Amino acid sequence: MFASIAYAGADAAQAGAESGQSNIINLVTMGVVFFIFWFLMIKPQQKKLKEHQKFISSVQKGDEIITSGGILGKVVGVTDTTLTVEIGDKLRIKILKGSVSGSQESLVKKNG
Repeated sequence: MFASIAYAGADAAQAGAESGQSNIINLVTMGVVFFIFWFLMIKPQQKKLKEHQKFISSVQKGDEIITSGGILGKVVGVTDTTLTVEIGDKLRIKILKGSVSGSQESLVKKNG
């Protein structure tokens, strides 16, 4: 009778140790998944955002751009926050720098 109680206590202690190891394995697995997620999703997006901000800050008078709305035009004026873009003969609009999606050269390169 006492022997069976001793075995039951040993089994409970072993189950507790295995549970602790299981928690550590789960924690490590979650860390690995987060690390993979970081390098596949977040890191490339941050790199793309930095490149876009660098492009926007380097836009100068005479550059041909594309807005996020799909308007093609030539920059004829630059301020800190806005661009004046000529989209037709003597037709100019003011846009925010943040609404520039890229240069027309990049569109030509993508489409071949």
